[in-house]
Amino acid sequence: MMKIEKAPVPLIVPNPDDPRLTERVAGTDQTGAAVEIRVPVERPLTLYLNAQEIVTMMTIGDYPEYLALGYLLNQNMLKYDDVVTEVEYHDDLDVVVVRTEHHTNFEAKLKKRTQTSGCAQGTAFGDLLEAVESVALPKAELRTSWLYQMTQTINTMPSLYLEAGAIHGCVLCKEGTPLCYTEDVGRHNAVDKIAGWIYRHGVDSGDKILYTTGRLTSEMVIKTVRMGIPILVSRSGFTAWGVELARQVGLTLIGRTRGKRFIALSGQERIVFDQNLDYVEEESARHKRKGEARDD
Repeated sequence: MMKIEKAPVPLIVPNPDDPRLTERVAGTDQTGAAVEIRVPVERPLTLYLNAQEIVTMMTIGDYPEYLALGYLLNQNMLKYDDVVTEVEYHDDLDVVVVRTEHHTNFEAKLKKRTQTSGCAQGTAFGDLLEAVESVALPKAELRTSWLYQMTQTINTMPSLYLEAGAIHGCVLCKEGTPLCYTEDVGRHNAVDKIAGWIYRHGVDSGDKILYTTGRLTSEMVIKTVRMGIPILVSRSGFTAWGVELARQVGLTLIGRTRGKRFIALSGQERIVFDQNLDYVEEESARHKRKGEARDD
């Protein structure tokens, strides 16, 4: 059980050595030889808001409190000024309960739920677009020196992806420094953990950068705007609706960020080109993701 109260802000980074997050599985390679590899786990986590069951998510199981809070915030079930009195996580039942000062009823919203392009349980409610239309994002800046420092640091940090693959990562950064690095089987889970971390510790998101390994879809744009983050960066590509929404709300949207390269399709006015590209290294093949060649 975790009581919601003032707490120091922890720096969150992946822990690939956590035995709960991966399993070793025996198999056979292309030559017929026996092999054993590490694969990420998937666990069900059922979320309750007060007495109402909301959703069962498939997750690797770390930071369930952040995931629960972030999911509710990004689905517009909680407001950032709502008072959360308690978060209970029951490991033996795979259940997390978020309790608020005032009871809520979201049956109508649950009926309006629509499936999005996110992996596993990614969903968005019909009123989320209305919720982001009124958001005014801060006039932050993005220096290209921060961008290259950030991506180099993220690509070389220990992570579940480098150890086991089959996983997405999201990183909240201040200038070129990662502050909160989360991973999960779905990118929506990873970004929801960051939203919960921001809410739990009262972090100012107006001068932050969100980095993701996944596609820049409408879902990722909406979640970023919901958190009040003005800059979204990915090593992957874009969807048309993701770009359209980013332009509507003034979000800086940068994709295909690998080595020296990147492409900005929205919010270019925030970018300060201060990095000499002669001093930027191309990305190592170790950090390439499956299918990237088709995104060039």
